[in-house]
Amino acid sequence: EVSLAVDTANLLAKSNINARVVTMPCSELFDQQSDAYKKSVLPPESLRVSIEAATTFGWQRYTGERGLNIGLDDFGMSAPYQEIYKARGLTAEAIAEKIRLALK
Repeated sequence: EVSLAVDTANLLAKSNINARVVTMPCSELFDQQSDAYKKSVLPPESLRVSIEAATTFGWQRYTGERGLNIGLDDFGMSAPYQEIYKARGLTAEAIAEKIRLALK
């Protein structure tokens, strides 16, 4: 998902929207950090977006109530992942558009 997030950030930059890409390979270690550190990584006043190829479950604790949680919350499709991502809106273009709309 990191490359997808970077691609999304690059698209947003073309619209003069600055985005920070943060990867969280271990939420347990992040949770152990000080509140000041967590706020410096995930500023509370910014729109926070999670991108997860699997379930969005659990990400709201990092994105907050007004954040966006983008992912695949159901199962059953069988195809190359690129086709599934496109069909489910898990592309940089689709995510960037959701972010633009959320920022309005």
